[in-house]
Order: sequence, then C-alpha cells, then structure tokens
Amino acid sequence: MTRRLTIGIDASRTITGQRTGTEAYATFLLQALIPLALRQNHRIRLYFNQPPPPELFAAFPQAEHIAIPFPRLWTHVRLAAELRQHPPDVFFTPAHVIPFSYFGPSVATVHDLGYHHFPEAHPWRQLAYLRWSTRHNGRRARRVVADSEATKQDLIQLDGIPAAKIDVIYPGVDPALQPVTDEDVLTAVRHKYHLTSPYLLYLSTLQPRKNLVRLIQAYAASGLPHQLVLAGKAGWLSQPILEVIGNQSAVIREKIIVTGFVDEADKAALLSGATAVLYPSLYEGFGFPVLEAQACGTAVLTATTSSLPEVAGDAALLVDPLDTAAITQGMQRLVQDEAYRQELVQRGFENVRRFRWEETAVQLLHTLEKVHHESHQ
Repeated sequence: MTRRLTIGIDASRTITGQRTGTEAYATFLLQALIPLALRQNHRIRLYFNQPPPPELFAAFPQAEHIAIPFPRLWTHVRLAAELRQHPPDVFFTPAHVIPFSYFGPSVATVHDLGYHHFPEAHPWRQLAYLRWSTRHNGRRARRVVADSEATKQDLIQLDGIPAAKIDVIYPGVDPALQPVTDEDVLTAVRHKYHLTSPYLLYLSTLQPRKNLVRLIQAYAASGLPHQLVLAGKAGWLSQPILEVIGNQSAVIREKIIVTGFVDEADKAALLSGATAVLYPSLYEGFGFPVLEAQACGTAVLTATTSSLPEVAGDAALLVDPLDTAAITQGMQRLVQDEAYRQELVQRGFENVRRFRWEETAVQLLHTLEKVHHESHQ
C-alpha cells in the first residue's frame, strides 16, 4: 500500500490571464489530479507566484495554497527556497521548469521540443531558455511525462533522455467543449468576431510553425466562397503572416478575418459554427486544437507530421503540411463532400473519448507514487 505523500505542485501557470495550451494543461490536469490524490489520502501543496483567484480550486479546501510572490526569477529563487525549507515527498511541474537548485524527487511534463525543429520561430533569449530548461527538466526529473509518443521520441533522440525514464501520458480535452446548436449563440459569436457563415477556422496562436503562410496561400487557390478565419493571439514573428494576407487580391483579403485572442467562453460556438477546422501545423507536441474541434462536432484537416496523426487517429483528413496544393485539395474536399465531412465528425466524437483528464490524472498519480517509491529503495 502506498503511504500518504505530500505532493508539491507548481501551480503558477494556472493563474495567467490569457490561457493557451500549457496553461490549460496545468489547470485541467490539477482539477482532475487534486480530488483523486485527496481521495487516496495524499496531501496536496500548490505553489503560486501570486495569490490565486479564490474560486480557482475552491472545490478542494483541503489542498494547501502557498502564494509566494517574487518580482523576478520566482522559480529558481523563491520557489527553490520554499522547496528546500519545506520539502514535499515529490514535486511536480506541469508546465514549467524544476528549480535549478532543487534535487529532491521530482516529475516534469515536457510538452514539445518544437524549438529543436524550428529555432527561428523563437526570440533568441526564449530559445536559449527553452533549450536549457527542457534539457534540465529531462535530466533532473526522476521521471519525465511526455504528452505523446512523438515527444518521447524527440526527448530520446534530441536530448538524450533514456526511454525508460519517460512516461507517455496523454492530456485530456476541455470537458466544457461540446457542440453548440443554439442559433442565437452561434449568431452572437459570429457578430462579436465580425464573421459571416460559412467559414473555415484556424484557432491557435499565430506563429510560423503553425504553417499559416501555406494555409493562406492554399485558401487563396481554393476558390471556395467561405471566409478563412484566423483566430488566436499574435505570437512571435506573426507580422510576416499578416503581410502575406495583405499581399493577396482584394477579394481574398476581404474574406480572411483575423480575430485576435478568442475568449474561452466563445471557443465552443466558434468551433461548432465552422464548416471545418484547418490545422496543418508543421510541428506539435500534442495538438489540442484537433481534439477541441472534434469535441465540438467539426471536421478537421491536419498534418501528417509530429504528434498530429497520433492525436487525430482516423478522425481527420491528414495532408503533407509542406504541400500547399494538398492543403488546397483537402479543404475543398471537406467543403464539397458532406458525407465525408459527417463521417469525420462521427469518428471525431469517438476519438475524443480516448482523451480524458480523469485518466490523465490516474496515470500521473501512479508516476508520482512510483517516483517516491523508487527514491526510497
């Protein structure tokens, strides 16, 4: 029988303003992990770099909250000091880095190694930190959690992390994402973002490795009457993407809508209202947008590379992301072949069932318990 553990968790990524993939991962995972661990009589200690909103984990009053604000280098100075003074039995970081000076039993999730494949897509300071922090996590952690088999293979081949040290644990999908069929809600969201139906949707950060230049070019060649909606906040090097839009003909320019950041409350309606979601990304450690679209009953076009086939299963149209003509033909097929589109929708509902946060939490807790056990042998 596993003894009662104190599990310390870096929860700092759960309180950021505009939530993207890693922040969503941390939030949904902890919401599933905390009650599971408490039911098994473990203690949970959450570390925050600023006081969290009272409602964030209000359902779990037994979990200890430690808010330790610090102006700079919070992880490596303030969190490190807290871990040394009051060491947990095992420390977990879901979307960040293990403090440099902490040598206790630890587990870290590594989401992707995209910076290896596309270093030009990052500012140099960020690139240097990503290289150091990912390698540091891989070597310092007693076990590493990878989001996908693709990320596991990257960790082995690019960072030299032993395969036996890596547990592949799939994330879940936001349970709030369900098909929206209320026409008033769909209409309200279209008006909010200045869209007209029908439209094709890309929903993620605007950045080079998402392959948006080819997507825009493929759309321009498609001849489809649909709008192309590029939804998501602008990332590093998004300006060349916007310039490609500006270089299109007036007719095409008018049909490409750049929404900026999308409120979480609007995602389900935006996804549900699209004819298809287009996500021909060059590299993904996991690829949440594929599952988010499938959960909302929308057909998906995605890429044959990295983790995307692994995540999409048999429920998406896969294309070579370097082949602009293939992207064009794919979007044409999804628009014109309604029977195929509906087949993908049904397969998508089945595929999403493979990805549940409750199952993610069960597997992660097993890893945390295993690390503690191994550290005391």
